[in-house]
Amino acid sequence: MIAILGAGSLGRLWAATLSAGQVAFVPRPGSMAEPARYTFQPVGRESFKVTVPWLKPGQIPRVLLVTTKAGDTLNALAAALPALPETVPVVLFQNGLGSQQAVADRWPSRPIIAASTTEGANRPKPDTTVHAGLGETWMGALTPAGHSCVAKVIEDLAPTDLVIHPVENVLGKLWQKLVINAGINAFTAILDCPNGDILEHPFYLHWIDPLCQEIAAVLKAAGQPAQTPGALRQQIEGVARKTATNTSSMRADVLAGRRTEIDFINGYLVKLGEQHGIATPVNQMLAGQVQQLN
Repeated sequence: MIAILGAGSLGRLWAATLSAGQVAFVPRPGSMAEPARYTFQPVGRESFKVTVPWLKPGQIPRVLLVTTKAGDTLNALAAALPALPETVPVVLFQNGLGSQQAVADRWPSRPIIAASTTEGANRPKPDTTVHAGLGETWMGALTPAGHSCVAKVIEDLAPTDLVIHPVENVLGKLWQKLVINAGINAFTAILDCPNGDILEHPFYLHWIDPLCQEIAAVLKAAGQPAQTPGALRQQIEGVARKTATNTSSMRADVLAGRRTEIDFINGYLVKLGEQHGIATPVNQMLAGQVQQLN
């Protein structure tokens, strides 16, 4: 049994790709909900109906996938983990950075694994989940106990047919995704447009170069491989073109009235900048504008 904590778009994607009877959502404390039922639209195939039960009291999963929003992760795990043995691997799928380290610091003896994924999923309607784009997922340990579990977790998730790779330096992968998210998501939320539309907008064109200068400085200070602002812009715009018609998770959150993960993306860069004495006015501006949209 694979348990999933967080029944949003990404959680429903993983649940739909696992075999029926081999996956369950973790219920909120005190909830007695009916099974989650929705229509799943795979990439290039016919849609089908999915029914996912809730994990029953006393039921012990082999793996716990955590697909909650970054800001909800600590509280959600604090409620869920007391019922699970310390040997159950916990796989974190949060955007940005900061929440993963907080989980590893709070439960250092548990096998904590971080995942960085480019799989795209959205929910155009409450009862419909769309696999919006095929991607890849990288998984690596954040705690000592996690190192021996990565290969087994990937084996347990093999029935999904999603592409998963083990990686030694998972923080490096998370940083790569953070850079892309910092250069795309806030702009799409502020401008209320798909990813590709930002590339011709005057607001984006005015701020992208100084934003990349800030990101390059923070990357270096954080001990990550040095990259030029120009190289960072190329990476950001390459992904924006590749996902031109996609709606970013941040724009989707704003449209749905949900709290965004801006504090763990551009906001995280602001915090690191403060720690290292690096000015980050563009990241501060973008974070502030998205927070106002919330």
